[in-house]
Formats: sequence, C-alpha cells, structure tokens
Amino acid sequence: MPRKLFLFVLFILIPLTVAFAQSEPPQREDIWICPGGEMAFYSVSGPAWGGGLAFGYGSGTSIGLKANWFICPDGINTLELNFLFRIYFLGSSAFSGPFIQITGGPAFFTNTGGVDVPSEFGMISAGLGLGWRFILGNLFFIEPSIRGGYPYILGAGLSAGIRF
Repeated sequence: MPRKLFLFVLFILIPLTVAFAQSEPPQREDIWICPGGEMAFYSVSGPAWGGGLAFGYGSGTSIGLKANWFICPDGINTLELNFLFRIYFLGSSAFSGPFIQITGGPAFFTNTGGVDVPSEFGMISAGLGLGWRFILGNLFFIEPSIRGGYPYILGAGLSAGIRF
C-alpha cells in the first residue's frame, strides 16, 4: 500500500513542479523619484505656482510621498505634504502609461514668505489626479498630470524623474 501511495503522490507532484518551473520570474518593483513644477488654484485671484518632489515604490500600483511648495500672487504660500497612491491602467506590472493617483495629507498656509512652525493656518488636502508616464530610455521619464481636489480645486503639473 505505501508503494501505491508513493507513486500516486509522485505522479501528482512532478507535473506541478514542471508547471511552476516554467512560470516567469518575479518582476522587480519600481522605485522612482521625480522633481516637478506645478500650478494649482489655491486662490480666487489667480493660480499659485510652485514645485515639489515625489518619491514612490511599486509596479502596477505605487505608494509614496509628495511635497509641493506654492507661491500665490496674493501673498499666501502653501506647503503640501501628501501621501500618494497610484494605479497604472496597463496592469499589475506596469510602470508607465496612464495612471490615476489619490493624494492626501496636510496643507500649511503662511503669508510670511517662509514656513511657520507651527503654521497659523492649515487643513487637510485631498485630491484625485490623472497623468501619463512616458519612459525615456530605460531609467528616465516625464509625467504630465492634472488634478482636482480640496482646498486647491484644480491643478496641473509636469514632472521629470528617474526610476531605479
């Protein structure tokens, strides 16, 4: 009886081993960093202009951090510190192409020209953005994007970065 059980197990395990041996090796996760310039409507008098830095990890979906500094013509400056969650439309191993991004975190406002700690005014910032990552060579990329949310209503940006 043990011999029949051994042969049965052997005939079950060998095809499974062969099937798993032919599967593709796991893809490495994407790590990226990108500085960029942005515009956001934080004021009714006109857009606020600025720039920032984003860092992310993951292929297909990415998580990361994004910081932006905006200067508004009416004298109120804004510092955004956001967490980001990005989903690429082209699949679970994608690191380029169209994406949707959710951001959220604190926004600090000041009219002194610098960053006041603690800030006089602050609130939660949250938004939803759409963008497209264009790969240049193997490591570099550019990303145009648009976003909408609170408290800035609407924004647009262009980033250029490197992936590792």
